[in-house]
Amino acid sequence: MVTSAALAACGINLGGGATTQPEGNQATASESPKAANLEPTPACGSPEEMTPAVTEGPYFTPNSPEKSSLLEQGMKGTKLTLVGYVVSTTCTPVAHALLDFWQADADGQYDNKGFTLRGHQYTDDKGKFTLETIVPGLYPGRTRHIHVKVQAPNGQVLTSQLFFPNEAGNAKDGIYNKALLMDIKSNADGSQSGAYQFVVKV
Repeated sequence: MVTSAALAACGINLGGGATTQPEGNQATASESPKAANLEPTPACGSPEEMTPAVTEGPYFTPNSPEKSSLLEQGMKGTKLTLVGYVVSTTCTPVAHALLDFWQADADGQYDNKGFTLRGHQYTDDKGKFTLETIVPGLYPGRTRHIHVKVQAPNGQVLTSQLFFPNEAGNAKDGIYNKALLMDIKSNADGSQSGAYQFVVKV
C-alpha cells in the first residue's frame, strides 16, 4: 500500500484527482496529496518492502495491446484514473518498466476472447504510469480487484493484484493483501482517482 508521503514525493495529488502533467509527465515534489486515511506502510528502501506477489488467476491473456486507456465507447462503469510509479527498493524510478493490466468489467465478467479491459504500457523516464479504466465489478467469490504484471527492464516479472479500500469483501478474500491497497478518492463528477507505487527488484 502506498503512503501519502510516498505519493507526495512522487508528485501525485488525490485532492482533486490525479495530477495533470504536460506531455512527458514531469512530476513535482511540491504537490501534496489529500489521500484517504490508509494505514501507513514503510517507505521503500529494502527488499522486505517489495510489492507483494499474488496469484495470476485463470484469466491472463498474453500479447495485450499497448494502451494506457482501457476505456471504450459505451462502456458501463465508474471511470477510474490510476496514477503511480514503479521504483526500485532504493526508491530509484524505473524507466520503461512494463505494466500489463487486466480486469473484470462492471458486471464482474472477463473478456477471454478479446482484449476488452486488457492492455500494457511502459513507465516514462520518471517511472510514472497512468491508467484509465473503470472500477471492476465483483467477480463471484472475490473482492474487487485489478490484475497486473510489472517488470523492470531485464528484471523478473512481478504478478500481483490491486485492491480497493473499504470493500466489504476484503476481509473474506483469501488473496487480499492490505499492502496492495490503492489510495482511492471519489471525485465530484462521479469518477474515481487512484494512486499506487510499485516497488520492484531491478
